[in-house]
Amino acid sequence: MNMAMIDDRMLPTDELDKAYLDRGLYFGDGVYEVLRSYDGRIFALDEHLARFERSLKEILIAGVDMAAVRQRIESAFAESGYPNAKIYFHVTRGSEPRSHLPGEGLRPNFMLTVEALGDDDPAKRQGVGVWTHPDWRWKRCDIKSLNLLANVLARIAVQDKGASEAILVDEAGRITEGAGSAFFAVDGSEKILMTRPLGPEILPSITRAIVTQIAQNIGLTVVQKAQRPAQAAACDELFLAVTTKDIVPITRFEGRPVGNGNVGEVTGKLMAEFAAFVRK
Repeated sequence: MNMAMIDDRMLPTDELDKAYLDRGLYFGDGVYEVLRSYDGRIFALDEHLARFERSLKEILIAGVDMAAVRQRIESAFAESGYPNAKIYFHVTRGSEPRSHLPGEGLRPNFMLTVEALGDDDPAKRQGVGVWTHPDWRWKRCDIKSLNLLANVLARIAVQDKGASEAILVDEAGRITEGAGSAFFAVDGSEKILMTRPLGPEILPSITRAIVTQIAQNIGLTVVQKAQRPAQAAACDELFLAVTTKDIVPITRFEGRPVGNGNVGEVTGKLMAEFAAFVRK
């Protein structure tokens, strides 16, 4: 009889709850999404579900009913009663005894959580500090995979330096994105907004896409090119784009002020445009 130990308790393996046999736990074998609501309405649900469905296809997980996923999201959000909420959900390939090669007939596992979001975020008013860190992630960052150990280690490393976000840098010395965010730079004199082009090196961020769309409303030209840290540090303004906070100003880059050290004018205008976009 095969045995398992959970903390200090021994039991037969066939009596384990399936959560202990989840391939997401053993291998990160699954994909996830995070979305949010504003004032009682889930934002960009269609876009998040489309990205989620693509991620499932890319890692060959079949048999997920997307209509049922949508219903679960809407039901859980309604039951929470939170007008402003963070909604996390994931699907793993399923549960079975540990083996790299998945068995046949696995049934995917689904999990969802809902958390309340506060009305006031000091990071959006005051800006945050960031620090660069080597990008140690796998080569398919366009898939929103559960494999996030490299992101976790990057966040731990920069927190020790007093930064709120890690700005990841690839082997060629170019910025990819934040550990949990898209990265933008502003050239105020030329009215240019810069961000790395889409590709397997970065996540196709929903918030990133919206920012590039609304930038034209304030007269910005979007230029998609990779920057080196020194180039980014010399820019007039920097900011992050992330689902739960939309636009977050960067006021310190590796310990030094960005611009005058305050939230930049262009960033402030983009934040206002984003809020207007949400209200629509």
